[in-house]
Amino acid sequence: MTVKNGFIYALIAYVIFVFVQSLFFKFVGSEETDIIFSTIATWMNGVGLGFIAPTFESIGGYVVGGIELIASILLLLVATRRLGAAIGFCVISGAIFFHLATPLGVNRVVNAAGDTDGGILFYMACGVWLSCLLIFLLSKKETKLD
Repeated sequence: MTVKNGFIYALIAYVIFVFVQSLFFKFVGSEETDIIFSTIATWMNGVGLGFIAPTFESIGGYVVGGIELIASILLLLVATRRLGAAIGFCVISGAIFFHLATPLGVNRVVNAAGDTDGGILFYMACGVWLSCLLIFLLSKKETKLD
């Protein structure tokens, strides 16, 4: 294994760790997930996207979690690695947008008591964003001739 391949696998491991460890919270409707998606839905209502806000609030966690799971699986396979990185990049770009452009914020509230996460979720998202970009750029493009 080359140093480059080792670096790519380390990036993949990080992305998969972040995506997969969050699936439990998204798939069981944890308090943290409910707060995230209800905060964004409230913002959507305020900016004229009320037609999608209820759906986003009720199933957004499942949809985002499903996309992250698909991206994780695709990252594991050489033939689909770049596709997985592209999907991961897109979904995490949305997460970063919501952190920066909505009341969700960088230092988001995690429970009804008003405690915050100190920005860790945002910083992990930034790490995933950079990792997906590097995986995409550094991974060999598969061709019919390979």
